[in-house]
Amino acid sequence: MVPTSEWLSQWERQRDKLKCPVDLNDYFILPEIAGKQLVVMDIGPTSIPTGQILVRDPLCYLGHIEEQPYFQTAPVGTYSTEVCVVKPDEEGDCARYAAVRLRFSDAPAVRFEEALIGHEDISGMGDGEFFGFNVDAGLACICDKQAHQAFCDFSSRWHKEHPDGNLYDDYFAALFAESFREHPQYQRSGGDWVNWRIPDTEYHISLFQSGFGDGAYPVYWGYDQAGEICQFVVQFIYIQLAYT
Repeated sequence: MVPTSEWLSQWERQRDKLKCPVDLNDYFILPEIAGKQLVVMDIGPTSIPTGQILVRDPLCYLGHIEEQPYFQTAPVGTYSTEVCVVKPDEEGDCARYAAVRLRFSDAPAVRFEEALIGHEDISGMGDGEFFGFNVDAGLACICDKQAHQAFCDFSSRWHKEHPDGNLYDDYFAALFAESFREHPQYQRSGGDWVNWRIPDTEYHISLFQSGFGDGAYPVYWGYDQAGEICQFVVQFIYIQLAYT
């Protein structure tokens, strides 16, 4: 949606409220935070043909065509999907995906601000609050608006061909299992990520586990020193808070 001029004025006045409380660069640079060992893995390309991005739970929300992208746009292109992984520990916890990033340039991000659609009530935000997106099936994905249309078309066709089917159980589960067989490190046996080309298109999107599972999670734009957007980060785990 296109934000109103009134909303944009409010956004400009209230942008300090949207700053990320931590430096998300650390998730992809440091080997350890709060005593937890980290590693970064590349899970394949994400296609951004229009620059309009949305982040959704692919099983519960991405199939709704009315879902709207963030009002700011990214540079068009194809980008590596980087995942910050909290390594498994001696207490038996599995690998947890703390954040997922697209980098649009080599310029370092000097600040991170929450990505918004353009209708949120920023004036009502309290300290430590965010808008974010909802996860109800333990998965998330970063998707361009054009790829979103293609996903909705695919989902609609699939459900017509499989009226009693379950999109995860009867389609994606096999892809996740194959991902685990081919790339077992930092995945559970059922698979924790898959890089998927939407059938009949050239668009790639990645589906990945959402840290601790269902919940609401913030998304941030990273800005370089010149004020240009250079990164896009989905934060699933506030590492310093969760593990301290």
